[in-house]
Amino acid sequence: MKKTDTEALSMTEALKILYQDEWLVAIDKPAGHLVHPAESPQDDDLVAMKILRDQIGKRVNTIHRIDRPTSGVLLFGLEKQATKKLHKALELHDFDKSYWAVVQGKAPAEQWQCHQPIQKEDGAPVREAHTSFRVLESRKVEALASLEEQCAGHGDILTLIEAIPHSGRFHQIRRHLLHADIPIVGDYRYAGIETCDRIGELLASGTRMLLQAKSLTLDHPITGDKLTITAPLGPNFLRCFPSLAE
Repeated sequence: MKKTDTEALSMTEALKILYQDEWLVAIDKPAGHLVHPAESPQDDDLVAMKILRDQIGKRVNTIHRIDRPTSGVLLFGLEKQATKKLHKALELHDFDKSYWAVVQGKAPAEQWQCHQPIQKEDGAPVREAHTSFRVLESRKVEALASLEEQCAGHGDILTLIEAIPHSGRFHQIRRHLLHADIPIVGDYRYAGIETCDRIGELLASGTRMLLQAKSLTLDHPITGDKLTITAPLGPNFLRCFPSLAE
């Protein structure tokens, strides 16, 4: 899928650092960046780990992952002991993660839980999965009027969802929202190419998936202090929900 000149330019800029000390660093990962090198790397891959290493002049260690099309808070370790403790905290699910997603249509409830099991691929084990969802805002969008008949007659509605994953399965939030019949705007894998292209054109949001790792809360691995790192909303989220900019 071809990137626009504007998108290509923005993706070459320095990464936004949300938090940094001598033990760890967190960035606002842009949509389209890989966390670490792919198994089959391409010449035009943008790898957050490598860009950050060169940007701060230090070796960085990946702590967790977020999908390539997802933007938001991404944490790295800078020191061996801190990295080891962060990996252990992740293993014990001691990180609290909040994601924001824009979906087309009405949510099934103001708050709900999804326990739909997830299988990464055919033949792989079926794993238990649990995500909590709540509606943050919902609005009719005039630009989507031609899609009103979609989504049980609510195709002209955009809903901003907060998702809290209680497990870390493959594409968990994306697949649990699909299970609720409200796939994420711009999620080409689960919402469909034709639908994503049409909505991206109508909203002027292009080909970006509107899922953001909004915040990460953890105990600092060295000081023990409670640390919450939050990413600012990107322009496509603000375009969909202008009130968030007020």
